[in-house]
Formats: sequence, C-alpha cells, structure tokens
Amino acid sequence: MTGTPGDDLSDQGSQWYDGEAGPLVRPYAMTGGRTQPGPTGVRFDLIALVALDPTAPAVDDDTALGPEHRTLIDLCRTDTQSVAELSADADLPVGVVRVLLGDLLEMGCVTVSRPVPPAHLPDERILREVIAGLRAL
Repeated sequence: MTGTPGDDLSDQGSQWYDGEAGPLVRPYAMTGGRTQPGPTGVRFDLIALVALDPTAPAVDDDTALGPEHRTLIDLCRTDTQSVAELSADADLPVGVVRVLLGDLLEMGCVTVSRPVPPAHLPDERILREVIAGLRAL
C-alpha cells in the first residue's frame, strides 16, 4: 500500500481493486494463511498428474469449497492435468494450487499420480533395442 505514515488507510479502499483485473485477493487469503498442503505434508511435484476422483462425492453444492477449489475441480473435470498446468490455467501461484489440491485430496475429490523417478525409468538403450526388435518383425 502506498501512503505516508499516519494516513487513514480506510480511504485507500481502491488499493484492493484493479480496474483491469478486478478485486485483488492475496494468495494467503485463498489458503487461510497455510503454506503446506494438508496435515499429512503431501508434496505435489510440478509434473504430478491430478485427476478428478470418479468415486468422489458430488461437490457442486458443497459450500465448504471456495471458488478456487471449484476452479481446480472444473479444470480436472475434462482432463487429467499436471500441477503446473492447473496453476497456469487457474492463474494462481503454484504454492496456492498445492495447498488447495491438498484440501481436495483430503476430501477425496481428486487423485494424484506422482511422476516416476528417473532412476526407475528404463534405459534409453534398452528402449532403442526394443524398437529395433519390433521393426525387425
């Protein structure tokens, strides 16, 4: 906020509104001041895949969900997306998306597939040999 010391900040209500973007909401307000996703401390990699859980209870009428939660659910409704894609499509910081996804995971609304660590991926040489063998058939 701008102003000089001693200014009455109540007169600066326009600081909370941007003509092009609309009302501004600080990221900590969206997460209730939380910075970690859920009490379990689950971490969401940027490439972790998030999908809507088909067995999830209907959340359309759930008033416990904020608008940002609903946005993430809507984005996952059509296709499985990575955490990075959700962040970009929802126009929210990644940290906020991680906290909100933690909420949705605990409610049973979404499922998360974690990426395979590089050490567990097959060697490129083996894949090339398999492709060469298939072509030889």
